[in-house]
Amino acid sequence: MQPLFDRILLLKRVPFFALLRTDQLRHIVPMLEPAGWASGERVFEKGDPSDRMYILLSGRVGIVLHDDPESTEYVAQLGHGDCFGEMGLLDDLPRSATVHVLETVEALSLSRVRLHGMLQAYPELGIGMLAALSGRLREANDARIKSRHLADNPK
Repeated sequence: MQPLFDRILLLKRVPFFALLRTDQLRHIVPMLEPAGWASGERVFEKGDPSDRMYILLSGRVGIVLHDDPESTEYVAQLGHGDCFGEMGLLDDLPRSATVHVLETVEALSLSRVRLHGMLQAYPELGIGMLAALSGRLREANDARIKSRHLADNPK
């Protein structure tokens, strides 16, 4: 188990929590639960129920958007300090991707139920999380616009 300070530093790297103050992150750390998978396993498949996010402590995963869970067309590979599944904390929609374990993973998880309880007790946490999500949405929009511009104006 990592000391409190190490976990706070880890959470500071996670975009979903990056804008929260250290004193706010102290409320999240006790809500984190250990999780892990062996190489070759799947954390979840596209369409599965979505109720928690994961923060990688070690190992690597590959993210697949294809409907076929056997596909290995990774749109991203994630490692230490990266997170996935955070959309599942905010909505009741099924998983939007399949996550393959490429190297044995040790992770921390946060469930929707725990997050919602924490937000009811400490509503100011939600403001920082919403600001972080807004920033990620702006980045995605900028990338999309840039991609569209490059497609419309090939050199």
